[in-house]
Amino acid sequence: MSRLVDLALPAALGAAATTVATAALEARPPGGRGRWERTNYAGRTVSLLGGAAVAAGTTVASLATTATAPGAARAAVAGAVAAGAGAAMGLVDDLREDTAEPAKGLRGHLGALARGRVTTGALKIAGIGAGALAASVLVTPRRGTPAVRAAETLGGAALVAATANLHNLFDLRPGRTLKVAALLSAPLAVAAPGTPRGALAAGALGVAGAAMADDLHETTMLGDTGANALGGLVGVALAAHPSRTVRGGALAVAVALTLLSERVSFSSVIESTAPLRRLDALGRRAR
Repeated sequence: MSRLVDLALPAALGAAATTVATAALEARPPGGRGRWERTNYAGRTVSLLGGAAVAAGTTVASLATTATAPGAARAAVAGAVAAGAGAAMGLVDDLREDTAEPAKGLRGHLGALARGRVTTGALKIAGIGAGALAASVLVTPRRGTPAVRAAETLGGAALVAATANLHNLFDLRPGRTLKVAALLSAPLAVAAPGTPRGALAAGALGVAGAAMADDLHETTMLGDTGANALGGLVGVALAAHPSRTVRGGALAVAVALTLLSERVSFSSVIESTAPLRRLDALGRRAR
């Protein structure tokens, strides 16, 4: 019974924080409702307030980890730092992106930087990277020589940053990023309830669940703000895993998918693969 409570409590806190943030932002949208409205892939008007609510939910869920798992103070701060950095940098990109001369993908932003133009995407890479490094310092298991610990800390930072970015790359269709977050966080939460990493993962699961309906119904969207924040929290849960094999495998997959996204459309792959297409469309409104 205690394992069920250890799993359900952080999930419930994450869901509650997201729900409260949604209500508060909808009641009084900062800068007016129009500032947050965008047109999605299907031509429908959606609100980025959903992403802001998810960002708030992930940060609160991270800090609440101290109340749901013994010895979770460092993990709680790490999750809040990664989620906060992802949210802040994502918000800059969502609200200040240069639409006159847009740069797309990692290659596009780094290419623009090489030409002397600092894009909001380049700022996001730097900001999320800094937050990921700080989070990794707090949660990466400390074992071995100083050189080994330094390497593992850098690996953990890369894992947090890559996971945050990967969630953003999937945010091209309603519900897709939230489903990715749920699929990654659920096994982490179920495998280790009551631990710092398990509580962080359960919190992410609760946030994703609370945001799912509005995202699938296309009333809101995550945007960079919500996707990077939620991905950062999931990344910290992965980085806190005691197994080097799990951390290394997760990093390899995240980096491989990020590089693949420069050449291959995730949406095309999903649409051409029947099981992925059915999962992707599950719960989504008809076009």
